Amino acid sequence: MDQSIGAGLDEVDQDIVSLEAEVPEALFHSMRGFIKANPSWDQYQLVSSALATFLFQNGSSDKTVAKHYLNSLFNRSEA
Repeated sequence: MDQSIGAGLDEVDQDIVSLEAEVPEALFHSMRGFIKANPSWDQYQLVSSALATFLFQNGSSDKTVAKHYLNSLFNRSEA
């Protein structure tokens, strides 16, 4: 996996773990469409942001999760 998952995430960058997952085709097409429309995002940044958002909104008390979540809120693409 690419070690640089987004310029804005550098402050909270840690060890990177490769993750393989099967997703419904509709989600994959939506993800691909989002990335095409927002070239400053890539699949790694999108999945990382989605995971941090899910964890934070569902009660994670990990400070790193909160940093990833907040960072993704304020580093939206300009497209």
